Amino acid sequence: MLILKIIIVGCGKIGGTILGDLVLEGHDVVAIDTDADVVEDLSNIYDVMAVCGSGTDRSTLIEAGVSKTEMFIAATSSDEVNMLSCYIAKKLGAKNTIARIRNPEYNDENLGFLKQHLDLSLAINPEMLAAREMFNVLKLPFAVKIEKFSVRNFEIIEVVLREGSPLTGVKLMDLRNKFKEKFLICVVGRGDNVYIPDGNFILQPGDKIGLTAEPGEVQKLMRAVGADKKQAQNVLILGGGKIAFYLSKMLTMSGGGVRIIEIDQKRCKALAEALPKAVIINGDGAQQELLMEEGLDTADAFVSLTGMDEENILISIFASTHKVPTVITKVNRNELVGMAGKLGLDCVISPKEIMSDVLVQYARALENSRGSNVETLYNIMDGKAEVLEFNVRADFKYTNIPLKDLKLKKGILIAGIIRDRKPIIPSGADVILESDKVIILTENQRLNDLRDIVR
Repeated sequence: MLILKIIIVGCGKIGGTILGDLVLEGHDVVAIDTDADVVEDLSNIYDVMAVCGSGTDRSTLIEAGVSKTEMFIAATSSDEVNMLSCYIAKKLGAKNTIARIRNPEYNDENLGFLKQHLDLSLAINPEMLAAREMFNVLKLPFAVKIEKFSVRNFEIIEVVLREGSPLTGVKLMDLRNKFKEKFLICVVGRGDNVYIPDGNFILQPGDKIGLTAEPGEVQKLMRAVGADKKQAQNVLILGGGKIAFYLSKMLTMSGGGVRIIEIDQKRCKALAEALPKAVIINGDGAQQELLMEEGLDTADAFVSLTGMDEENILISIFASTHKVPTVITKVNRNELVGMAGKLGLDCVISPKEIMSDVLVQYARALENSRGSNVETLYNIMDGKAEVLEFNVRADFKYTNIPLKDLKLKKGILIAGIIRDRKPIIPSGADVILESDKVIILTENQRLNDLRDIVR
């Protein structure tokens, strides 16, 4: 692997997560933060060079080695500081600059202009990405996670199997005979363990399965097993921050009804002006009486988006006890994500993890000197497995070989092939061809080239 020199400016919740994941990838990471305590903690925890200073200060950037940096990431809480940091870093020799930009004013028609004139390689809005993921779940409410590949008509979805599901108690090899839909169950989460199953694997109630398929096939399969739910049309949102704004805008534009409960009166006024089709309620959503008054019992979905993970978890549990069909919980702290799952919350979304996934994917693409081989990368099963989309180039020497004859490394599964924009659920007789896109699922292995899958 190629070790990249990476600088991260702003190492709070999001920046710290990005730093930890890129260190785990094996890169040479330098942290810059204005808080001396944060700098000291990062030096001790990750054994990285950490500089106390501003990302807009030329001498600080030079001390951090900006002129030799392949990847410069500005992830402070200020969009303006991030953009200025990237601009200065680019002038000082940084090859690729990436800014966290969250303000809706910068994320409409202005974003292309800013990227061009600041020479940004990438602008990332973790709140908008999180809202998009939540919107996808609300449109496909039997799923707890949905990830789409470069060809939009192929996806991997996570579904939790309930007691009595026709998918349980049957060997996977027999499921294709039982159901005519084209799908592949490629990973199973059971308790704290993750399995890449073979044909003899038997699913159990409570399993979280990851399956690849075309969207239409997924819908038909869920109808066949009695797990389909209607799309959420009446959504109650707790917390009126940026994610709530982006999500509400998506929902109202698609014809859905939205009610937002927000405790801050000034924020309520701003939301009411920005979202004329949504209903904005000024109040404390932690009060159960208010939730019931605002229609929790009749909501198709409840989304908890306050700034406190613990509050989001507790109120989501309350919503679940009232049989709300779909409950989505925002949780940022890693140690609480697993806890939320154990407490019965199936759909837990972390904006900082979504942004970190994008940057890990970008770093792996940069590692390949002949161009991006990793097209898409997602962490699934609560971070215990990865799914990657690779471009098949002319130098891949395992084309035209039946998949059953490929000696794959342990913990690797070929979960899909996309050929001429058409998805293929692979069987042992299928082959990989040049220019295909190949979906690979891996457990606890780091891949940045398609050749890495073969022993």
